[in-house]
Amino acid sequence: MQKHMLALAACGLTFLPSSLVLADDVKIGSLTISAPYVRAMVPGAPVGGGYMTITNTGDSDDRLVAASSPRAGAVQIHEMKMDNDVMIMRELAGGLAIPAGRTIELKPGGYHLMFMKVAEPFLRGQTIRVTLRFQKAGSTDVDFPVGSIAANKESSHAE
Repeated sequence: MQKHMLALAACGLTFLPSSLVLADDVKIGSLTISAPYVRAMVPGAPVGGGYMTITNTGDSDDRLVAASSPRAGAVQIHEMKMDNDVMIMRELAGGLAIPAGRTIELKPGGYHLMFMKVAEPFLRGQTIRVTLRFQKAGSTDVDFPVGSIAANKESSHAE
C-alpha cells in the first residue's frame, strides 16, 4: 500500500504545472522586484508584455530607465491609459519613476514592459531572462516565468 501511495504522489508531482514555481524576489539597493511574469504569446506575434512589482524601501527616488532581454530585439517601458475614452499606449522615454517608500505595479492595462521584435514566441512554462537598469540602484537580471496568454499577477503563479 505504501508503495502505491508513493507512486501516486510521484505522479501528482510530475504533473504539477510549471507555473506553480514562484520567481524569487530580487533585491538591488533599496529596491525589491517581486512577482515578475510575462504572458505566453500566440504564434507569429512580434511583441509580448512583462509585469512585476517594484518596491522602493529607501529614502530617495529611483527610476527604471531601461530593460533588455536576449529574447527580444528591444524592450521598452510602456504605459497604457485612457485618454478621452480611447486606450493609448506609449513608451516612457524617460523611464518609470519609483518614488521612495512606494510600490509601483507593472500590470496589464497600466505600466508594463513591452518586448519588441520577438523572434520566437514566449511559451507557457519558459523563463525569460530580463536585465533591468535603474538610475541609482544599477542593473540586475530577473527571471520572468511565462504564464498563460491571459495570465495576471494572481494566476501566473497558481495555474
